[in-house]
Amino acid sequence: MNILITGGKGQLANSIMDLFKRRECSLGKVDEIYFHGQIFCVDKHHLDITSLEHVKSYFKKIKPGIVINTAAYTHVDDCESNIDLAYKINALGPRNLSIICEEIQAKLIHISTDYVFDGKSKIPYKEFDSPHPINIYGKSKYLGEEYVKQFCSKYFILRTSWLYGHKGKNFVKTILKASKEKEVLRVVNDQIGNPTYAEDLAYHILKLGPTKEYGIYHCTGNDSCSWYEFAKAILQYTNSNCKIQPTSSSDYKSVATRPNYSTLDHMMLRCTIGDKMRHWKVALEDFINNYERNVPLS
Repeated sequence: MNILITGGKGQLANSIMDLFKRRECSLGKVDEIYFHGQIFCVDKHHLDITSLEHVKSYFKKIKPGIVINTAAYTHVDDCESNIDLAYKINALGPRNLSIICEEIQAKLIHISTDYVFDGKSKIPYKEFDSPHPINIYGKSKYLGEEYVKQFCSKYFILRTSWLYGHKGKNFVKTILKASKEKEVLRVVNDQIGNPTYAEDLAYHILKLGPTKEYGIYHCTGNDSCSWYEFAKAILQYTNSNCKIQPTSSSDYKSVATRPNYSTLDHMMLRCTIGDKMRHWKVALEDFINNYERNVPLS
């Protein structure tokens, strides 16, 4: 079985590829089924998912059995002014992949977001809760989910949030860099969500792949926090002398409205393959320890 991963330069795709190389992580081993074929990890220069004809031609050539779509336009504020591009990548891209996956009866694992919700809930969102996105990014990702459900019969949709990994840009690296350049950092404390280590997400993606447990899943770090609490833990685990202060979202001018509360509940994982996602603090400490070995923080 050949495996295709889109969004090849992103942190999640890199985490999946790293897991393939090591064949295991702290959560467990990778299923042997993945090593019976070739693995193709491609970016937009190799595969334009916004072109149905390009997807069809590429799939005909490599014949994937499982497609993992990590490609997305994730610049939330930029999506507000680049609406067409956001919908092309986040909605039409998944549509095209779904159509061709159905033609060749391949499984599609599509990565979505907590931003499909409006943030008005007071308790963690379950998979059956009705989405109501409040910005273009969330709306385009939600339409992508709808296309996957409409055109593909063998799909897994995994919603995740606040993702960080060893490759690419993310909040953890931003805080680490800023803490070396400034004495005080101000971070918002009125947006609540789930920090997610890309390696933990990658493990669950690969655990779902060989199964027929199709449907929508929430897959994030367990328990929730504010961006301020997240940043505070980052500095704590690096023994930084930088001070951190809580502030309000209203103090920052952002183009796109963010949900104030986007915590996700892992009901589907618990009911099917099991929820081995770690508490976000445990996963973060593991990431920091590994990151320090490769990139000096001083």
